[in-house]
Amino acid sequence: MTETNYWPDIVGQPIAKRKLEFHLENYTASSILPHLLFIAPKGCGKTMMAKATGKNLKQSGIPKAFIELNCSTLRSVGQFINQVIIPHVNQRDCTVLFDEASELPKDVSMALLTILNPNRDNRTSFSYEDYTIDFDFRRQSFMFATTEAHKLFHALIDRCDRIDLEEYSFDELGEILQRNLPDTIFDKGLKKEIATVLRGNARAAQKMSNNIKSLLKRKSSDKMTNEVWAELSRALGILPLGLNRIEIQVLNYLTEKKECSLTNLAAKTGLTAQCLRMDFELYLQKHNLMEIKTSGRSITTKGLEYLKDLKK
Repeated sequence: MTETNYWPDIVGQPIAKRKLEFHLENYTASSILPHLLFIAPKGCGKTMMAKATGKNLKQSGIPKAFIELNCSTLRSVGQFINQVIIPHVNQRDCTVLFDEASELPKDVSMALLTILNPNRDNRTSFSYEDYTIDFDFRRQSFMFATTEAHKLFHALIDRCDRIDLEEYSFDELGEILQRNLPDTIFDKGLKKEIATVLRGNARAAQKMSNNIKSLLKRKSSDKMTNEVWAELSRALGILPLGLNRIEIQVLNYLTEKKECSLTNLAAKTGLTAQCLRMDFELYLQKHNLMEIKTSGRSITTKGLEYLKDLKK
C-alpha cells in the first residue's frame, strides 16, 4: 500500500508515516499492532495521526471500532474498568486511544502496566473485584498520545513503540492552508509568509484558514493578496514569528533589567513561573530572542532587533 492510501489527508511527518506503515503492513499479516505512543508538540497532529492509524486497523475488511478517551475524564481504575473496558473493550475488536495520556490517574496507569505487559502470546489477563478480563492483542489495539511524555510512567512508555512527530515546516503549513482553501489564489510567496506566524502548528494553520475564508467571503473574492494579508494581520494583531503580546511584554521587561530572574518576570507579568517557562520562554528561546544563563534571563541581540523592527 502506498503512503497516499494510508494518509490521504495528512501533510508531512514522513518519518512517522514510514514507521507506522511498517507496523500497519505487519498488522495486515498478523493482526497485531504494537502499543503506540504518539508524542508531539501542541497542534502537530498526534491525535489526527492516531485516528488515521486506527482507520487502517481492519478485521475482515472493516475498520475496528475506535474508542477515544480523554484521560482527564478518567478518575479511577474502577471507573476505567466498569465504564470503558467491560462495556466497550472486553471480548470486542477495537482500538483504544488514550488522548492527553499525561493525565492518566496513577491507579489506571498501574492497571495498564499489567494489561499491556508484552509477551510472546500477545495475550494478558487483568483481575478487578469479581471480574477477570482477558485481552487479546489480535483483537484489541492500544494507542496513547501526549505532549508531555515526561509525566508518564517510564514502565508504561517502555511498553509502547514511540511515534515522534515534528513541527511542520513552512512549506508544509502552506500546503495545509491551500488544502483548507482549495479555491483560493494566493499571491506568490504569501503562503510561506503566513506560515511564519503559525508557530509550526497545524491547528493554527486550520484556524488561520478559517479567518482567511471568512474575510474573503466578506469581500466576495477568491484572491488572497499581500494587501488582504496586511489587513487581516492588523485586525487580528498578528506579529512577526507569531509572537503574542505576553511574549512581547517579556522581551520589553528584559530590556529594562539585565539578567532578570524568573521570579521577577513572574511578578512583572502576573503569571506563574511554570507558565512562563512552558508557554512563553521556550518559544522565545527557540527563535533566539532571549537566553537563560545561571545568572538570569537576558534579551539577545536578535531580540533587540525584533523589538526595534516592531516599532517601525
